[in-house]
Amino acid sequence: MRTLQHRVPKPASFGVTNLVFIGRSLRHSLRNVESLVMAIMLPVMLMLLFTYVFGGAIDPSGDYVVYVVPGIILLCAGFGSSSTAVDVATDMTNGIIDRFRTMPIRSLSVVVGHVVASLVRNLLATCIVIGVALAVGFRSDASVLEWAGALGVIVLFILTFTWLFAAIGLVTGSPSAASGYGFALLFLPYLSSAFVPTSTMPSWLQGLANHQPITPVIETIRGLLSGTPIGDNGWWAIGWCTAILILAIVWCTLAFRRKAGQR
Repeated sequence: MRTLQHRVPKPASFGVTNLVFIGRSLRHSLRNVESLVMAIMLPVMLMLLFTYVFGGAIDPSGDYVVYVVPGIILLCAGFGSSSTAVDVATDMTNGIIDRFRTMPIRSLSVVVGHVVASLVRNLLATCIVIGVALAVGFRSDASVLEWAGALGVIVLFILTFTWLFAAIGLVTGSPSAASGYGFALLFLPYLSSAFVPTSTMPSWLQGLANHQPITPVIETIRGLLSGTPIGDNGWWAIGWCTAILILAIVWCTLAFRRKAGQR
């Protein structure tokens, strides 16, 4: 009499699992057209507002668009990344994670899928924002290498804040709470050199504006796109983003294991 042996399914490889969840998140993005349009249109509307409504008062020479574009790019990245918190919180509260845990896959890949999909969405939105900026008068003296450097900093910033928003989505109890907590981070660009030089701010506010993560990132992008020296802003930008990225990934991993269980 033969004994029937129960064969445990072999877990899918890390790469295959991630690709599946990246595709899942991208399909969800395409179906949620309203959120995608808002992530693009809001920064574009802000750029038009600051350029044509406030720009003349801030810089009568008409060159304010050259100054404000780096800040708008990061604002666009922030708005796009914030949706990751809602998407992750939705997955954590609608029971889908429990179904994933019954499959021979690495469940944390669901978060990786959201992060990569957000990165793709944000890069698309960034290209559109830059195109609109060129249409309203933005001009750059940067070389190809400097453009590549600026794009690298933008990608690092998007990746950093997307992981941070993913962690917020994991630790909050609902999508609405994740949206509320994530929205608080979107105020950071307004407390930086994104729209006006920090030297024009009250002295008590300059310390915060000069020493928060957004300012060196913006000054690095602005310097690269304008072809001007960036000083030590580049190192500060990379250092801030790298430190926050590592902390966000660790936070995500621990929070996911606590709420969904380790596979």
